Amino acid sequence: MQQTEWAPKTAAVAALGIAAILMAIVCVTVITDAPGRILTGIAAVGLAAFAIGSWRARPRLAITGDALVYRGWFRTQTLRHADITLIRITEFRRIGRKMRLLEIDTTADRLIVLSRWDLGTDPVDVLDALTDAGFAGR
Repeated sequence: MQQTEWAPKTAAVAALGIAAILMAIVCVTVITDAPGRILTGIAAVGLAAFAIGSWRARPRLAITGDALVYRGWFRTQTLRHADITLIRITEFRRIGRKMRLLEIDTTADRLIVLSRWDLGTDPVDVLDALTDAGFAGR
């Protein structure tokens, strides 16, 4: 049976949350200068917000029957076959690494871009599953 849901890895999101807590502790206990405390505090809050948003948006992409469900931080969007115009992989080099993104173009002129972090796996594998389910390659 092929995978039908993709989300950030649980351990990675938990590590982000732990890092945010540790950064907040360091901010309060170790750093003594005001600018450093402010910057570290802002970074800890930002890291915690990213961890909470990543956890809340699980699963990020899912195949449910005849629809594709994309879940963001604040809302969930259901895409039917007719709502999707194109699904493709975009590949580019960044800092010496090959980066792949899964792009879903909708009829509402909305572009959904998902990275390996969002999907928890290689975007090519997700494209293969979407093609097998009849969403891509029409």
